[in-house]
Amino acid sequence: MTALVNQQIVLASRPAGEATVDNFRLQTSTVDPDALADGQVLVRIHYLSLDPYMRGRMNEGRSYAQPQPLGEVMIGGTAGEVIASRNPNFAVGDQVVGMGGWQQYQLVERHQRGVLQKVDTTHVPLSAYLGAVGMPGVTAWVGLHTIVEPKAGETVVVSAASGAVGSVVGQLAKARGCRAVGIAGGPEKCAYVTGALGFDACIDYKAHGDLKSLARALKEACPDGIDGYFENVGGVILDAVMLRMNAFGRIAMCGMISGYDGQPIPMANPALILVSRLKVQGFIVSERMDLWPAALKELGGMVASGRLKYRETIAHGLENAPEAFLGLLKGRNFGKQLVKLV
Repeated sequence: MTALVNQQIVLASRPAGEATVDNFRLQTSTVDPDALADGQVLVRIHYLSLDPYMRGRMNEGRSYAQPQPLGEVMIGGTAGEVIASRNPNFAVGDQVVGMGGWQQYQLVERHQRGVLQKVDTTHVPLSAYLGAVGMPGVTAWVGLHTIVEPKAGETVVVSAASGAVGSVVGQLAKARGCRAVGIAGGPEKCAYVTGALGFDACIDYKAHGDLKSLARALKEACPDGIDGYFENVGGVILDAVMLRMNAFGRIAMCGMISGYDGQPIPMANPALILVSRLKVQGFIVSERMDLWPAALKELGGMVASGRLKYRETIAHGLENAPEAFLGLLKGRNFGKQLVKLV
């Protein structure tokens, strides 16, 4: 086998406000499958995962993760196939997931233990291991279980309800006997949330231009108030939900996509945290690795049996990853955003 050309996308510059395609650069390197050192594994990446957290890592400021270094391959989850191996734990043909980043091939060193995980694609498609049975699905499971703690008969609301995380939150809440209410942008997404995903109701935030209108819509969709809220957006949506939270409600702070461009996100009425005795807690799923096995077991079983529905938006070709990523930040995707390389 001759040396392979490996296309890669690196972070060329840090965004000043809104991210643009100019913040990224396409470059090439080479990798020789016949020249692997002892212990190395070479993976051909089939799918890249695009996720909102990547926008935060493009900045240099303080966050829960280290900034993406300039000039290095953009970080990100990947799924692919082993095409060469000098490691006894991996064979050619193994289907694997890891953090290969925005590139066509991933070379894993002997000392990088645990960065590749073999997956079974008999009943769960490879791409689903980057979505419903991957980090987004586990994020939904962990936030719901450890913070929202839903009980049968309660009302659980989730923003970005048609997305990779939100769609799983609502379906898990329904499976636990709750009333699930989504918030999404546009009639098509809302129809998907209540139709295919089985939520009890979905509010189109684009049809409600101010806090009062959104709060009124939430009151209609949640006649008994809101017991648990899974936050992916922030801003006016959070303000409206807080107005409807029941006493001792629980809010899992997962994402604040409305502020990823760096602008502050003021809270209209923080006194409601005290008045309603709310629990508001942020979490990072990578800090709860102890819960991943239980989460993946349930999620994998639900996807394999068809009880957990999911949808994917797929861009084709590495060169289209930046545009697809910027579209994700604008809500142009439907469900999990992936880039297919093979």
